[in-house]
Amino acid sequence: MTSEDKFVTLTPLGGLGEIGLNCMVLETKDSMVVIDCGIMFPEDFLFGVDVVIPRLDFIVQKKDKLKGIVLTHGHEDHIGALPWLMPYVDAPIYSSRFTLSLVENKLREYGLLEYVQLVPVSGGQELTLGDFKFHFFPVCHSIVEGFGLGVETPVGKIVHTGDFKIDRHPLDGHYTDLEAFARFSASGVKLLLSDSTNVERDGFALTEREIKESLRSIFAQSKGRILVTLFSSHIQRIQEVFDLAREFGRKVAVSGKSLAVNIDIATELGFLRHTEENYGKLEDVLRLNDDQIVLLLTGSQGEPLSALSRLALGEHRQLKVHKGDTVIMSSRFIPGNTKAITKVINNLYRLGAEVLYEKVRAIHASGHAHREELKLMLKTVKPKFFLPVHGEYRHLVKHCQLAQECGVAPERTIILEDGNPLTLFTDSIRFEEDIYAESILVDGKGVGDVGQTVLRERQILGGEGLVIVVLVIEKDTGEMVMEPNLLSKGFIFEQQFAHVLEDAKCIVLDIFENIPPGQTKKLEDRIRSSLRRFFRKILGRDPVVIPLVIIVPKGR
Repeated sequence: MTSEDKFVTLTPLGGLGEIGLNCMVLETKDSMVVIDCGIMFPEDFLFGVDVVIPRLDFIVQKKDKLKGIVLTHGHEDHIGALPWLMPYVDAPIYSSRFTLSLVENKLREYGLLEYVQLVPVSGGQELTLGDFKFHFFPVCHSIVEGFGLGVETPVGKIVHTGDFKIDRHPLDGHYTDLEAFARFSASGVKLLLSDSTNVERDGFALTEREIKESLRSIFAQSKGRILVTLFSSHIQRIQEVFDLAREFGRKVAVSGKSLAVNIDIATELGFLRHTEENYGKLEDVLRLNDDQIVLLLTGSQGEPLSALSRLALGEHRQLKVHKGDTVIMSSRFIPGNTKAITKVINNLYRLGAEVLYEKVRAIHASGHAHREELKLMLKTVKPKFFLPVHGEYRHLVKHCQLAQECGVAPERTIILEDGNPLTLFTDSIRFEEDIYAESILVDGKGVGDVGQTVLRERQILGGEGLVIVVLVIEKDTGEMVMEPNLLSKGFIFEQQFAHVLEDAKCIVLDIFENIPPGQTKKLEDRIRSSLRRFFRKILGRDPVVIPLVIIVPKGR
């Protein structure tokens, strides 16, 4: 390879400027590797949208160069978009056993499993993919078997931390292997890409040992049932619940598909330990006394159809809240979900439960490094260049400032956003022309067919409602067969505001009388504009008005 051919271009397709959608492409002249391929869950204003995925056509267009897809861990924001990529590319997926088990389940749901090669790797393993040599470093995160990555490239070494924290007192061997990072970095690292999520939080994150002690005190004080909701992928926290249930003579049962599936996977792979004495079927455990029961429930984010939400509404088929129940919400409130979560909490209190959550008790530890941990990573790797990833724009800025405090030259701290490629050469870097990387909205089976125009219409429908005006006109005479029919959906309560619709009907009749027969388009436009003006004047509302002019032959 000549000096002119020696380069690596990094193209972020997601995860820089938002938390979610993580997808980074590494590319040389002859090779390409994708690191992570995740989704983002929609904001409230994305009416009806199921998930948001990165724009993956950049990868598909260069699929002949694609040597593999490397996944740092199994959270949805790192693996969730694979079903939309894998039908169009032929490349193996590499990650830990647990991550690949989650991917296997996901691809099976989409009927893709038989077409995809899943290759497990272990911490400390080396893997060559084209012009890249990957080293896998165990990291501590809120899911088991996460990896940081060391990548040997034609222009130098790159370190990608993945999502990580540095647990100072790790439980069950869940730790970030800083020594492995240090060994890899000893000969010099060209570029560090590091998790920026918690750069605004000082000090160190709480350790899982501290969380377990806090949970132990709750178990010791609780006289009734203990109900725990958490992220279904947080296997380490689930193990803590099993351990404490055994310690206090309680038995665990689960309500919620994602929890049950992940527990089965983790048990089969040896990441969870439990026995028949402390884990059983829901219907069997419910026969025990309240002070012998622990229930693991889905619904940590207030999801409408989750077990906890249905319980809080009194709609769960098998469970009812008992006075004296203690509900432990052992997860953080994800921005955008706060209202839904607090609604669930209020409903649980109405039914007589005591609810404990992060703001009132130390029952959740973030899986992302705080500032002191980020400093440790920077000082361990000592990169020449620094690129913050996995964060909103302010996180990226503050992480660059932190890197400068740790000795990285200001001109070598780089902020990129999605679609901003960066090329590394042996002795220099170059910012490439931006590519189009606007994320894609997935609504049901529609991928990318919901754009800003459709969203705007949905916002209007959600905020102002809909009025449909039906006119039936005889084709030969141009006469109206029946009086106009006005249907209101989400606009006004028709019985209470019938007089408004009657006045609107009169306006339609006046318009009809003043427009010559045969000018259907003009009639529809005039009805639409006149009724919108009328509704704005009378009610201060601006609904979507849809005139339907139906032409029928004589005698119908």
